Amino acid sequence: MLLESREKVANVPADYRFATLSDSIMRNAQPEIYALLERYVTTFSQRGHQVKSLYLWSQAPGTGKTTTASALLNEYIIAAVNSHISDGVRPPEQPAYFLDVNELQTLYNEFARPHVPPEIAERSASHYYAKVQAAKKAMFTVFDDIGVRSATDGFRGDLHNIINERVANNRPSIYTSNLAIEEMTHVFDARLFDRMRDQCQAVHFAGESQRGKR
Repeated sequence: MLLESREKVANVPADYRFATLSDSIMRNAQPEIYALLERYVTTFSQRGHQVKSLYLWSQAPGTGKTTTASALLNEYIIAAVNSHISDGVRPPEQPAYFLDVNELQTLYNEFARPHVPPEIAERSASHYYAKVQAAKKAMFTVFDDIGVRSATDGFRGDLHNIINERVANNRPSIYTSNLAIEEMTHVFDARLFDRMRDQCQAVHFAGESQRGKR
C-alpha cells in the first residue's frame, strides 16, 4: 500500500507505472546501458552516498529514454520506501516525481498567453504550479524531454529555477532529451549548465526506434 500510494503521486505515465529495470521492455535493446544502470541503482540504498544525476539522450525518438527514466524512478521509490521502513520511520509522501516538460509548457501557455478564458487560465495555473513545486521538492525527479529551445523566456525561467534549486541542494535528477548535453547551453545559462553537467553522467541511447516492438 505504501508503494502504490507513492507511485500514484509520482505522476509516472500509466504505461510505465511499476516498471523496473529487470522487466523493462528496453532491456534487450540496450544491454550495455542496462548493465550500467543496474550498478547505478545500487547507490539508491547506500547510506551517505550522493546519488548522481543522469542525462539520457539520443537524437532519434523511441530508443528507450522515457521508458528507462521511468524504470529508474520506480527503482528509487522502491529503495526509498524500503530504507525508511527498515529504519522504522514512515517514508516521505512523494519521494520521486515525473515531470513531462512538454505537458508543463502546454499548461504554461494555457494561462500565460492573452485572451484565455479566466476559468481555463486559473485551472491551468493551479496545475502548473503544483507540478513545479513537486518537481522542485521531490528527492528524485525525472525531467522528460528537456530540450525546449522554442520556449518563452517566462517558461524557460521557471524551468531554470526548478533545476537550479535541485542542483543547489544536490537532489538527483534524470533528464531525457533529444539534444546532446553540450547543446543545453542553448537552454540554460552558462553557470547553471556547468553545475548541471558537473553533477550529471551523460548516457547515449544508440540504435533505431523500438516503438511498436513490445
